[in-house]
Amino acid sequence: MMQHYLNPSQSEWDSLTERPTASYDSLEPLVATVFDAVKADGDQALKKYTAEFDGIQLSDFRVSEEELKLAASAVPLALKKAIQNAKENIERFHEAQKTETVKVSTQTGVDCWQEKRPIEKVGLYIPGGSAPLFSTVLMLSIPAQIAGCKEIVLCSPPTKEGTLPAVVLYTALLCGVKNIYKVGGIQAVAAMAVGTASISKVHKIFGPGNQYVTAAKQWATRHHVAIDMPAGPSELLVVADATADPNFIAADLLSQAEHGQDSQVLFVSTYKPLLDQVAEAIKAQLVELPRKEIALAALKNSKAIFFETDQAAIDFINAYGPEHYIICVEKEELYLDQLINAGSVFVGNYTPESAGDYASGTNHTLPTNGYAKQYSGVNLDSFRKAISFQKISKEGIQALGETIELMATAEGLDAHKNAVSIRLKALKDEI
Repeated sequence: MMQHYLNPSQSEWDSLTERPTASYDSLEPLVATVFDAVKADGDQALKKYTAEFDGIQLSDFRVSEEELKLAASAVPLALKKAIQNAKENIERFHEAQKTETVKVSTQTGVDCWQEKRPIEKVGLYIPGGSAPLFSTVLMLSIPAQIAGCKEIVLCSPPTKEGTLPAVVLYTALLCGVKNIYKVGGIQAVAAMAVGTASISKVHKIFGPGNQYVTAAKQWATRHHVAIDMPAGPSELLVVADATADPNFIAADLLSQAEHGQDSQVLFVSTYKPLLDQVAEAIKAQLVELPRKEIALAALKNSKAIFFETDQAAIDFINAYGPEHYIICVEKEELYLDQLINAGSVFVGNYTPESAGDYASGTNHTLPTNGYAKQYSGVNLDSFRKAISFQKISKEGIQALGETIELMATAEGLDAHKNAVSIRLKALKDEI
């Protein structure tokens, strides 16, 4: 179960904020081999590795129209309604992130502006395994569509029957994704990074995955492909005081712990009795969980920490930089105002982290492993580029020209200076 710490000194924080993250160095030889094979042999390499890693022989990776129709009929109506509700909320939140063109005249005759343009081709990786994440289809394809990405490629590992889960296909179809492939793992990321006869090369790859997918995404950056963010095991930090419900807290901690054995959950409190209350609630709730063995393993990586003051708790939380952060305290505004580092924040006793995972509207693809200190979670701008523009009139270049000439001369870049000087001379000759 969770280890308890009482008022740890700041010198202990480095060890307390460590993640149970394995090094990917040992996976690099395998990743490099798969990438090289996919680059050299294309679809043949995909067939080979799908048989080797997924245990299924496939002649065609693309999901057919017939498979999509069958999937749509296999999903229960109640679940379809739930997915539609979530889709609408996610669309509303991401539509609201559209921004107008920013335009300014920096001085007379010098106009500068910035516009957002979509990334033309994006790849979405949807994990399979024991819990196929159809919710991730919503989280990635909806902002990609809103951003205006022209080509969206979706890859997900096939089942032993050589199919994809019906709910994954139904959700992709609902979101307008048509290029869907039954390919997973390193080979899927490699295919999207270098391109094959079946699968187009993309400009940016999104989506979570296991250690092999994570290592492959990092390797993909060597092939001039961007990725959404560095990823690692999922994590959650809950901060609570005497006003919080220990049963709610236990449920939130377990909801994240069941993701995987390498997940990490932290519980921070300024009310000491709550540590034991939450520990008891965790024990009681674990008995009912089908994935309790996974959750128990994750709890070994997890910690419950008491701080005497709000300020110490706040400083520690910012030092940790949680992927998911739940705030259940009376001094809500204090914790929000002083927040610096977090992927996504859940405020109040009735805001479970699972709301953001599925249906409130925010995106669940978030920075882990402390990367919330410098990375944002996936949002509309993740699928767009900001392009700057400028237009300078005759009057503008005459007013700004000398400044450019002086700066270019000081840097010893005479051709830069000449690009201005030749224009100034032409304008002078006109007079």
